[in-house]
Amino acid sequence: MAAQPRLVPGSSLRGSASAGNPDRGGGAGTARHGRDRTDQQAEARAFLSEEMIAEFKAAFDMFDADGGGDISTKELGTVMRMLGQNPTKEELDAIIEEVDEDGSGTIDFEEFLVMMVRQMKEDAKGKSEEELANCFRIFDRNADGFIDIEELGEILRATGEPVTDEDIEDMMKDSDKNNDGRIDFDEFLKMMEGVQ
Repeated sequence: MAAQPRLVPGSSLRGSASAGNPDRGGGAGTARHGRDRTDQQAEARAFLSEEMIAEFKAAFDMFDADGGGDISTKELGTVMRMLGQNPTKEELDAIIEEVDEDGSGTIDFEEFLVMMVRQMKEDAKGKSEEELANCFRIFDRNADGFIDIEELGEILRATGEPVTDEDIEDMMKDSDKNNDGRIDFDEFLKMMEGVQ
């Protein structure tokens, strides 16, 4: 089996997918939507490389027994797991409810691509938060679960950018939402959202 699909930083894949090409990816599911492809479906294709789309199509086709261009929602979890995604039962139920709007119990390939991109983005978001948790632990030098003004000053000075005590105090005021004089992990996440 091919390597697990990975997100490519920088979205350099934009333009690699042609939303105007109704036959891209092949199969009846793609042709059925043709030029009526939704914005979400076009965005999903733009997010993925040609190789990832081909890998997703191959896995999808394994479960499209009759070649009709759609698969059973019951088999969706199996297909997603084959592609390296591990949605929980609750996540899978929510995905199916969102995608299978007509209640037919099937989804086509274009809908499947939208779901896979959403799941990949969710996975990446979780990994980002994990990385930020590691950063927080490093910045929290005294391991008390908070970043105080001295630790914040050390962080900012370590960037090599000129920073004044006033800059540090301003950042503390902006980041310390509950005004307890220190930054907890939730406040740190909010602060980092503003930076990214």
